[in-house]
Amino acid sequence: MELAFLILLALFILVVAALGIRIISPYQKGVVERLGRYQRTAQPGLTIIIPFLDSLRKVDMREQVVDVPPQEVITKDNVVVTVDAIVFYEATDPVKLVYNVANFFDAATKLAQTNLRNVVGEMELDQALTSRETINTKLREVLDDATDKWGVRIVRVEIKRIDPPADVTQAMHRQMKAEREKRANILEAEGFRQAKILEAEGQRQSTILRAEGEAEAVRRVAEAERFRLHTEAEGQGQAITTVFNAIKTADPDDKLIAIQYLEALKKMADGQSTKVFLPYEASGVLGALGGIKELFKADAA
Repeated sequence: MELAFLILLALFILVVAALGIRIISPYQKGVVERLGRYQRTAQPGLTIIIPFLDSLRKVDMREQVVDVPPQEVITKDNVVVTVDAIVFYEATDPVKLVYNVANFFDAATKLAQTNLRNVVGEMELDQALTSRETINTKLREVLDDATDKWGVRIVRVEIKRIDPPADVTQAMHRQMKAEREKRANILEAEGFRQAKILEAEGQRQSTILRAEGEAEAVRRVAEAERFRLHTEAEGQGQAITTVFNAIKTADPDDKLIAIQYLEALKKMADGQSTKVFLPYEASGVLGALGGIKELFKADAA
């Protein structure tokens, strides 16, 4: 009898020890209750509880996902759209998560649906379709404030889709097509206008350059002609000066001048014209010819 009692006692101790030893995974925390009252928070690893007096609730501390079912939302401009979202959350306080909310998943789903209607309902359709990031941020802030007392932090919220009615979608497609055609026509007209402007500008620049080139050519021709005339004038002036100095040095008399004048008249008459105009001073020169005649007679005698 004593041996059987000892065996039963050993088995009881083993059972109690097995019931009192619990293992908590690294991604979990445990809430220990004793006789229905909160006792402590058990950390990951091996933890010991008193069997039949203590109970352990494990809380998953990993990031979880709440899939918000699709629902119809009326926008600010009275368009009914179908919206659904995904909410990512993680537990921060296992005690609050156990004692402050009975079913966090259902509570988070209903809360997300309600606030999603409020956020999207304040926007017009076009704004809602193009402001998903704004909707995500507002919804995350609202849910994070509401779930703080539940010991949960909302990591992020993602809008999966915002679907307007079929007729509105078709109208939007027609509008987008018309807008694209309008932009294409505007760009084509602007390109044509820009091409004409550039062509006119090119012609204007070409005309200016051609006029400047012609003006430069005329200026250079005028400078060359002026230089030539100046050079010829200087040459003639130097020639006249040389002749004048030579005549002045030779000290000619009237007879020599008369002979040179006759030679000049000979050259003037050696042409195709039938008339020769003599200057008024020729009478004086002809008068000198008589003296030349008398000179020749005197030499002959």
